[in-house]
Amino acid sequence: MILVLGGTGEARDLAAALDAADVAVVSSLAGRVARPRLPVGEVRVGGFGGVDGLAAWLRTHEVRALVDATHPFAAVISGNAVAAAERAGVPLLRLERPGWSGRPEAPGWTWVDDSAAAAEATAALGRRPFLTVGRQGLGEYVAPLVDHAVLARVVDPPEIAVPTTWEVLLDRGPYTLDGETAILRGRDVLVTKDSGGDKTSAKLDAAAALGVPVVVVRRPAAVRGTATVTSVPAVLGWLEGL
Repeated sequence: MILVLGGTGEARDLAAALDAADVAVVSSLAGRVARPRLPVGEVRVGGFGGVDGLAAWLRTHEVRALVDATHPFAAVISGNAVAAAERAGVPLLRLERPGWSGRPEAPGWTWVDDSAAAAEATAALGRRPFLTVGRQGLGEYVAPLVDHAVLARVVDPPEIAVPTTWEVLLDRGPYTLDGETAILRGRDVLVTKDSGGDKTSAKLDAAAALGVPVVVVRRPAAVRGTATVTSVPAVLGWLEGL
């Protein structure tokens, strides 16, 4: 059986490919989204209880291989996966979509290391920012942008109280170029994470066309010693070689 740490489009694609090949697969979701898109096959929701819990789960369920296909910013679970796989003696592969640093306009973006730095850069660049950074780190932006006319797009309602000058837009991708262009015409800076992929990249196309500056939070450093691939076929090839 293959355990896929999921919650991403790549994880759903992998689960579908494994299911089509009659390979037993369980997809694990963290449970942080109220109405997640579910992959095909067996699904479990919720944490494992840290490294010890995940290692025990791998051994108890006789997992043949572990694929970490979580979000590029899910650094904690990725670190736990490395430690648990080593402890349980289970092969581990990281499936991660490429980031946006290779885009032609990327050198002109303001790159920062974390949400606090992104908030400071945003405050200096504009008064009507469009935040597309998710809800978990939204609190870092409140104080620096308390007087700004922020539009914050999130999948689920924020768990914090946002300033009265802010507008919260509940929506989830994929997004269209026309829709993103309409939003950014009323904004003077776009703030995002280097999530990568094409399901949410239309905002970057719109920003480039409109000349809207972009603030991008860099990805966390990869866990050392983790083999990484960027496509489902590459995962399938790795599994065939085990």
